Amino acid sequence: MTDALKRLSDEGVAIWLDDLSRQRISSGNLAELIDQQHVVGVTTNPSIFQKAISGGGDGYEQQVVDLATRKVTVDEALRMITTADVRDAADVLRPVFDATGGQDGRVSIEVDPRLAHETAATIAEAKQLAWLVDRPNTLIKIPATRAGLPAITEVIGLGISVNVTLIFSLERYREVMDAYLAGLEKAKAAGLDLSKIRSVASFFVSRVDTEIDKRLDALGTPEAKAARGKAGVANARLAYQAYEEVFASDRWAALDKAGANKQRPLWASTGVKDPAYKDTLYVDDLVAPGTVNTMPEATLEATADHGKITGNTIAGTYAQARAEIDAVEKLGISYDDVVQLLEDEGVEKFEAAWNDLLKSTEAELQRLAPSEG
Repeated sequence: MTDALKRLSDEGVAIWLDDLSRQRISSGNLAELIDQQHVVGVTTNPSIFQKAISGGGDGYEQQVVDLATRKVTVDEALRMITTADVRDAADVLRPVFDATGGQDGRVSIEVDPRLAHETAATIAEAKQLAWLVDRPNTLIKIPATRAGLPAITEVIGLGISVNVTLIFSLERYREVMDAYLAGLEKAKAAGLDLSKIRSVASFFVSRVDTEIDKRLDALGTPEAKAARGKAGVANARLAYQAYEEVFASDRWAALDKAGANKQRPLWASTGVKDPAYKDTLYVDDLVAPGTVNTMPEATLEATADHGKITGNTIAGTYAQARAEIDAVEKLGISYDDVVQLLEDEGVEKFEAAWNDLLKSTEAELQRLAPSEG
């Protein structure tokens, strides 16, 4: 079952699981995925926690009782619950972290998505999360909004490792890499050990196809039908081209000499949404060294079962990828409009999931609060 995952790993792709719950940790399932399915990291987001915790999810009740007894605010309760899960998952992954010299064995936790457009608050939240989790193998997730960019620089400059999330556009991705390098330069000036700072840049894939395909379907022409299902992979491949350019620059060379680590591209949103496409599309077609692919469990299982890992599937594709994006533009679909919409929607979806999570956590706190007397 795991040959395809092993081949993927051997090609230099780090396999991370895009899911976490307390039950997954306590049952031994996470440890099993590490041992048997080549999983070397975990990502979380507000939607994942909302699914795990809502309705008094397995393993959370005693902690909620304790929090209710202490009469903590719902915001504090939520942070205590989520950071506990991330801390425990980080401990499970610690052997991977040690074995890979800190590159993998990482668990990501997101700043409050309601702060996505507030730079100073995002920085403060990132510092607080790093302190709360208190594990060296944590990545603090900061969204790649306009306000997020200076926050990335500041947080990296403090020596805190970062997972930059919600990247859709090539222009924004270049700005993210620039923010990372600026952060490393700040850290270097402050005398910090650059070798201890890590970062990934989460470039979203399937949502690009979902939005562009919707617009192509509305056109309904043969040319539009022929362009379906190509933009997501093409966009990601062009992102890898940008990564290769930035990390071959003189600016990077100076940081490399000082012991810095490259910011790896991470393929996010790799679950296939359209049943017309192969369910391993965003794994098979995005194989390149120095990348991370964070997969929902269904995609991980599909890849293990029938993934076609045939070596590097990004090298030599840049001209074709550019042509596929251009073909969509020529049909009257604006790339800039699509990626801005996806960024805005991405923030809104995570904020909505967080608000739902706050509501369900508040309901659980009230349900389990001890009676007075």
